[in-house]
Amino acid sequence: MAEEKKDRTGNCSGGKGSVSVVGIGPGGLEHLTDRAKAALTGADCIVGYTRYVDLIKPIVEGKELFSTGMTHEVQRCGAAIEFARLGKKVAVVSSGDSGIYGMAGLILQLAYADKELNGGIHIEVIPGIPAFVSAASILGAPLMHDFASISLSDLLTDWEKIEERVEAAAKADFVTILYNPKSTKRIEGLTKAIGIISRYRENTTPVGLVRNASRQGEEAIITTLGEVEKYFDNVDMLTILIIGNSATFTDCGHMITPRGYKVV
Repeated sequence: MAEEKKDRTGNCSGGKGSVSVVGIGPGGLEHLTDRAKAALTGADCIVGYTRYVDLIKPIVEGKELFSTGMTHEVQRCGAAIEFARLGKKVAVVSSGDSGIYGMAGLILQLAYADKELNGGIHIEVIPGIPAFVSAASILGAPLMHDFASISLSDLLTDWEKIEERVEAAAKADFVTILYNPKSTKRIEGLTKAIGIISRYRENTTPVGLVRNASRQGEEAIITTLGEVEKYFDNVDMLTILIIGNSATFTDCGHMITPRGYKVV
């Protein structure tokens, strides 16, 4: 019996179709990696959240498209696997990095749970520039030391667990990145999170807010933990907050977290 070949993700490589879970970066086409661009241009079918697909429209026009709004992630990923089952090359679009709050995990979960599929499609995960990395570069160098990334969305995670994670990060003096800080329905979580962090940090701790990082309409503000609530009216799901640790400082409009190098 011939040895069954496996690709590096553990999938059987002898199937007809394929799924590439593509991180498109913060949104601008100039931030696409060559590998991501090749996967998108080489795909038969593009699957993704409508807003993210629109960001790459110039290079995927004319291709078969399956897009939905928010909260339909399982439907989208299920459709992607079905397209691949039919022998199509499918690119599933994630903003930022496909493995950070993206679609990579869900695609793999669904594929491995499908007993009939039995590894019969090739799946690859293609990384992209994460949104927090893009936001950090706009602010300066706030992530030069250990940091924690926490989503404040309680759609898939109980709020009690989110609070525990925020407190643990604050208590351990991590630079803290807050994803999905506020939506039209979730308006109290950000205030609660900042309140928790404020128990462990001085009011003068630098905080950076970046909206639409590296996209059209980019906005960035550096303020302090004591003053940050002034800007909450302008915070939404497109905003990332980076809260410094006890050593973070600002200089010449930059937010800087020293790593410990001796600077003369």
